[in-house]
Amino acid sequence: MIDRRARRTVSFALASAVTRAGTAALRAVAPGGRERWERKNYAGRTVELYAGPASAVAVAAGAARVRPAAGLAVLVAGMCGAYDDVAGAGDPRRGFRAHLAALRDGEVTGGAVKLFGISAAGLAAGALLKERPLDKVLAGVVIAGAAHAVNLVDVRPGRAAGAVLALGVPGLLRPGAGAELAAAATGAAAAVLPDDLGERAMIGDTGAHALGAALGAAVVAGWGSNRSSEAGSGGGRAGLLAHAAALVAATVYGDKVSEMAARSLV
Repeated sequence: MIDRRARRTVSFALASAVTRAGTAALRAVAPGGRERWERKNYAGRTVELYAGPASAVAVAAGAARVRPAAGLAVLVAGMCGAYDDVAGAGDPRRGFRAHLAALRDGEVTGGAVKLFGISAAGLAAGALLKERPLDKVLAGVVIAGAAHAVNLVDVRPGRAAGAVLALGVPGLLRPGAGAELAAAATGAAAAVLPDDLGERAMIGDTGAHALGAALGAAVVAGWGSNRSSEAGSGGGRAGLLAHAAALVAATVYGDKVSEMAARSLV
């Protein structure tokens, strides 16, 4: 028990420390100029974007310590989010349907990159984390779905990081790898939350997708070992199915709300 608590504590502390150090380092260097790292938030205030990449790298490294496949999924999710933060800045289109429509017209939007890139990364990680085909698919849906769901709630200061903390803290009580992955996600979220709430920084799609993917990986790892999932003991497959269904429903609903909000601004 002490060893498990120690591993959770180390994962939380490392993710938090790396996030803070990475944010400070990026702020000092500001690659490409400070203007590239600044955005206007919903209230028109200027906020920094340094916390997004810093938290993404921190939680990806923390996840990789526990499960390399989870770390890869988190890193790819963060990279896809970073692409949208840069290439999709100012794009008024919201909702998967709008981005898919643009793709049919030959335009690759940041939203399309996120949709397909994060989905592929989630499925790849699920395939490595689980053994049976159905478990692999469900795990992939949970990881990708969590990444998108956390990003969808990132519409006001602190909501994404707060959601990760609220959903991740109960995962700390689970045994094994799931608790360590939840600790990495919550550690990074706790590090960015004060500046996020204070409207001094925002994590953007980079941080939101990475933190969400880590949270999804924690859920996947927390529902028992491959053997228990295959045998059906401990609610392994049932738990994955319930989480996958809930995340798909939440993502579809949130995407529809986002699309409606975008239309109202036109």
